[in-house]
Amino acid sequence: MFAAIRLKGNASLKKGLIDTMKMLRIEYPNNCVLLPETDSYKGMLTKCKDICTWGEVDKKTLVKLLEKRLRTEKNGRVDEKLLKELGFDGFEKLADSLIADKTDLRNLKKIKVVFRLTPPSKGFKSLMEGYPKGDLGYRGKEINDLLERMM
Repeated sequence: MFAAIRLKGNASLKKGLIDTMKMLRIEYPNNCVLLPETDSYKGMLTKCKDICTWGEVDKKTLVKLLEKRLRTEKNGRVDEKLLKELGFDGFEKLADSLIADKTDLRNLKKIKVVFRLTPPSKGFKSLMEGYPKGDLGYRGKEINDLLERMM
């Protein structure tokens, strides 16, 4: 499962890139979405490599992200009671289901698909260069470090 984070805004972007970001559901800076590892999503993320960063999220970071940043449609926090209504025993079970591609956040009612994050503590390296010199593009497992700093 990929975690994709938008790092730049819409200023001076072509319409095709703006449309691709809308299809990925990350329309604003510091927003994050979880995406399955399919060829079509990889192609869209590669097209947007100068606007966002992405990589494979691990279970520990995913559980922490769900606990801290998962929101309801009315922007309230998701608690264990709501998870039980949706058929999950806790955040770990939801994370397992997401990683195994058995569940998609888009299919869960009352849950927002987008995670709103803060700018990273200690800041970005560079929003002009690709990873590893800067922060843009594919970063593999290192996305977990960035997510930890942005939660």
